[in-house]
Amino acid sequence: MFLYNVTLILEDAAAEEWLQWMQDVHIPEVMATGMFVSNRLLKVVDSPNEGVTYCAQYVAETLEQYNKYQEEFAPALQAELNEKYKNRFVAYRSLMEFVG
Repeated sequence: MFLYNVTLILEDAAAEEWLQWMQDVHIPEVMATGMFVSNRLLKVVDSPNEGVTYCAQYVAETLEQYNKYQEEFAPALQAELNEKYKNRFVAYRSLMEFVG
């Protein structure tokens, strides 16, 4: 199993609107791809960064599902995020494998 983690640091002024959009639109769109079996959204409470930091996490059962997501779905979904919140956030993405 693999955990796809997207850490986003948002401007304070965009954080509330972004959170609502993530919960109502973006996460349901990501999950509708069928590439992930679960998700969670977390707020970082001790972030050293200015602004508000969130982590959106998605669990894929196989590396193939993650790769298919990245190839077929991620470009459009990331473009939507970039267009809607242009210059109001920074995102870091990482893939982790469950080991225990």
